[in-house]
Parts: sequence; structure tokens; C-alpha cells
Amino acid sequence: MREEKKKVLIVDDEAKILDVVKSFLETKGYIVYSAENGREAFQIFDRENIALVILDLMLPDMSGEEICMEFRKKSRVPIIMLTAKSDEEDMLTGLSIGADDYLTKPFSLKELSARMDAILRRSGNDLVPLYKRNSFREGELEVDFEGRSIRKNGMEVNLTPNEFKLLAALIKYPNRVFTREDLISVALGDEFEGYDRAVDSHIKNIRQKIESDSKNPVYILTVHGVGYKFGGK
Repeated sequence: MREEKKKVLIVDDEAKILDVVKSFLETKGYIVYSAENGREAFQIFDRENIALVILDLMLPDMSGEEICMEFRKKSRVPIIMLTAKSDEEDMLTGLSIGADDYLTKPFSLKELSARMDAILRRSGNDLVPLYKRNSFREGELEVDFEGRSIRKNGMEVNLTPNEFKLLAALIKYPNRVFTREDLISVALGDEFEGYDRAVDSHIKNIRQKIESDSKNPVYILTVHGVGYKFGGK
């Protein structure tokens, strides 16, 4: 299966940095989105299946730390802090709130690329959401990612390995709309040899196991003409 290009979001209010980094990463095969403030960053992040975020700390509408914390409420997407701050305390603060790495300006594009590659290798198969145990709809559905167990109304639910991977991917990116191709790439991997329509069969089976009414699902929602998203709260 052809490897899908990874999507990267760069958040920085310096147009020159956005242009230079965007052009460089595009030569490396990434699909690159840019934002000059937090509002634009959230819009892009909620719309696209972002694989990595490069985030400046000094932005006009809100701080990079605030944006990082908001991203961490919904996703484990890798985040590289990019800033002029070089104080050790600032770096430790950034890492403590969820950043995966830290680069100070001016920086080398080759070093940025190397750090991105290392982070993406580590996180590529990480489908565990922010919390090892997740509870939805006031405890109706409980997902223990560390123990790889699922309970519906206190009763254990048995999912196949591929079903579990698909559900994990959807929960990792709540309210993110996935195409079938997205789910194959993120959840099942390039070694998956089935057709993209096989995803529909897996989703149907998951719904039968976790939904109270599989014809009117509340957890795995269909976005007509696009794909699927997780609707659990």
C-alpha cells in the first residue's frame, strides 16, 4: 500500500519562518499547514488529521503554552515547541505541559527534520489516548487501553485486534473526521492488505458490540460522503 503523506501544522506569527519551514518540509514529503495565531491553529487542527505540530510560544492572541494544553486535552499528537526563549525553566515548563521536544530560534532546518523523524518514529504506533482508562457517557462505555479491555454497562466487550485498533484511533482523535484511507493508515498500518471498504465491515461490527442501537450510533458516527468520527463525550 502506498504510504500516505503525513500532515504537519506550523504555528508561528513570523511569516518568514512559516514560509521557510513550510517550503523545506514540503521537499521532505510532508503536507504542511500554517497558522499565525491560536484561532487559526485550532481550526486547522480540528479539520485535518495532523501528525505533528511545530508550535511557537510567542503568538498574538494566546501563548503557545495555552495552545499546547488545549491540544493535550484532545490528542497525543507530537508537539515540538519552537521559540526564542532559551531559559532552561521555560523549556522545562513546555515539556511538563505536554510538548515532546523543544527548539530555540535560530534553528537548523536539518535539526528540525531529524527531531521530527525521531518523534514520528516513536509515536507512529502509539494509539493510546491521553488517559490509560477512558469513560464515556457517564460510565456507560469504559475503555482501558493499558489492559486492552472494553466494558459496556459493566459487561466486557470482545473486540478483534483490528477492531480495537480502529476504535483506539478514533478515540485518540475525538471529533476528527477520518476517511477510510486515514483509518487504514493510522490504525491498521501500511501492511494492511484488505480493501478500504473492509473498514466499513469493521465499523459495523464495532457498533454492534458497543452501541445500544447500532442503527443510531452515538459513539462511532458516520460523516456522510467523508468517513467516520468518534462521538463519545
